[in-house]
Amino acid sequence: MVFKEASSSSHTLPMTAGDSTAPLLGHLTGDHLSSQPKTFANVFIAIVGAGVLGLPYAFKRTGWAAGSLMLFVIGFLTYHCMMLLVRTRRRLEEDGGFSKLVSFGDLGLAVAGRGGRLAVDLMIVLSQSGFCVGYLVFISNTLTHILPRSPSKFLSLAAILPFQLALNSIRSLTVLAPLSIFADIVDIAAMTVVLGVDFTAFARQQPDLIAFGGPSVVLYGLGVAVYAFEGIGMVLPLESEAANKANFGRTLGLSMAAISAIYAAFGSFGYMAFGEKTRDIITTNLGAGLIPIVVQIGLCINLFFTLPIMMNPVYEVAERWTCGKRYCMWLRWGLVMAVSLITLLVPNFTDFLSLVGSSVCCILGFVLPAAFHLRVFGAEMGWIGIASDLGIIVVGVVFTVSGTYSTVMEIFFSARV
Repeated sequence: MVFKEASSSSHTLPMTAGDSTAPLLGHLTGDHLSSQPKTFANVFIAIVGAGVLGLPYAFKRTGWAAGSLMLFVIGFLTYHCMMLLVRTRRRLEEDGGFSKLVSFGDLGLAVAGRGGRLAVDLMIVLSQSGFCVGYLVFISNTLTHILPRSPSKFLSLAAILPFQLALNSIRSLTVLAPLSIFADIVDIAAMTVVLGVDFTAFARQQPDLIAFGGPSVVLYGLGVAVYAFEGIGMVLPLESEAANKANFGRTLGLSMAAISAIYAAFGSFGYMAFGEKTRDIITTNLGAGLIPIVVQIGLCINLFFTLPIMMNPVYEVAERWTCGKRYCMWLRWGLVMAVSLITLLVPNFTDFLSLVGSSVCCILGFVLPAAFHLRVFGAEMGWIGIASDLGIIVVGVVFTVSGTYSTVMEIFFSARV
């Protein structure tokens, strides 16, 4: 049985919730488990983020119909792979002698030993760091757009760096937890304002649109879509907190379908409103009115305070690797400065989303869940199930290589231009 290889590791698995990919999720008791509506909302909060602001530009490249189709396909595959993780964790806990597999990393350790844990940890470090680079690109580009003298990206990053170093020195995330409510309100408000401006702009000018942009932009669009749906590390803590675990798959599926529809509408309407003038960050298309400026400032504040939360999984892994799980302020400062330096090399917000989605998010969201599921269930699955898992792994690896190469060339060309 495959469980025996990791059985000795089960004694070192955390017995309380401490998922490095979900730092604000606590281990809830039976009296505080999430109802189905709350689980639905938690999935929405876990998935929807700053990546949605790059969808209209991606649709400009791929075409509104092709972009919408890609979003629904990736949304379905993401849901399928999330359920693969849930089923794998349930089997290990029920029949494999493991208990409290509260995180993706724990599952990797149980299925494939230290190699599995290392693979998950590495992908989490790269993906979370990539998200934070995206946040800083958004903040610096937005400040350049809305401030009177249009400071350079370097000056914008230099201005916020001391404050980020201070925020990222905070040991406990409970201090920042209330800001998650503010972040959700700002995200919803921003999407509402953008959609309102989109409708007004489309009614006024109705630009020429393309439905399908051709095969050359398929990899680009898929990369952005994968980034937009990234949230695989949250599914195990969310399932643990669900009061009705038997219906968790249905609730997750409904939430993912709703998110796919919202994404498709947001991307389509944003592109339809501005056509070829659609920018890589859709909020910079909103104009100079009071409400658009307030929304952009609110988003910058939101991402500014969310960045330390998103960096926390990186710190947990890095401090476990180098400091024996001990807090290390200098290590955290070094990682923040490294992320800031990488930001200076990124010319386009949506191009970078495609790069992160095509590379680490694809491995983390598709390849590893299918590989773990195949290893645990392979001996009892029929050829259809085995072919399905193998197909996801092979397609995921091929897409990672080809999509990453394609997007790197795109970024390099944009930087030269």
